[in-house]
Amino acid sequence: MRRVRFRDPAGAVRYGEWDDGVIEFGDRTFEEDEVDVLAPCEPTKIVCVGRNYAEHADEMGNDVPDRPLLFLKGPNTVASHGSEVTLPAGKDRLDFEAELGVVIGEQAKDVAEADAMDVVAGFTCVNDLSNRDDQRRETNWVRGKAFDGAAPLGPVLASPDEVPEDAAVRSYCNGELRQDASRELMIFSVPELVAEITSYMTLEPGDVIATGTPEGVGKLADGDEVVIEVEGVGRLEHTVEIPSA
Repeated sequence: MRRVRFRDPAGAVRYGEWDDGVIEFGDRTFEEDEVDVLAPCEPTKIVCVGRNYAEHADEMGNDVPDRPLLFLKGPNTVASHGSEVTLPAGKDRLDFEAELGVVIGEQAKDVAEADAMDVVAGFTCVNDLSNRDDQRRETNWVRGKAFDGAAPLGPVLASPDEVPEDAAVRSYCNGELRQDASRELMIFSVPELVAEITSYMTLEPGDVIATGTPEGVGKLADGDEVVIEVEGVGRLEHTVEIPSA
């Protein structure tokens, strides 16, 4: 099942099912362009995982960590399918990063790896937008990773059975394929990440784990069109605006 959260033509926020571009809510159907597709959840936090693909760590000149490298994005970073994301001005390097997002379905603390999927509501697409200029200058990555709109999510929440263990994770910029890998190449699996993260913090319903990006991240320019694709979830599409400094 692929669940979508949207605002209908009357302005009400609804939850429906998305199938082949048609959104079903009760006995009504909507075309995608008739509604505003919203982020599929409302996280209190997004827990991001750095360097979870060996080839991405290598392309960035970094070693593979011996435990998940974690950082946070706040609710201010959430953007939705079809949005125009305004990026920080005056930066030399602003990147896209395609990621599989894990959406938590219930309050979770100290979850054993064997039980991790019991607290997962489903999967979505994430673009971990990154401001490399400031990321390189700081250790906590607040300016580099947590600026407004830095985590487009969507377009749907797909149930775990819809997303294969070897699901493809891809990005496109202006129609050009830029990243193409599989979730089975992740260094730390989804159950390992859930267990590790909940040993330190409580995850709330709607919280998201962004599981890391494969190699091929790239620089964005004003007006670029970005697509993040996860097999079984679909395609998260948005554009970017970079103001003049």
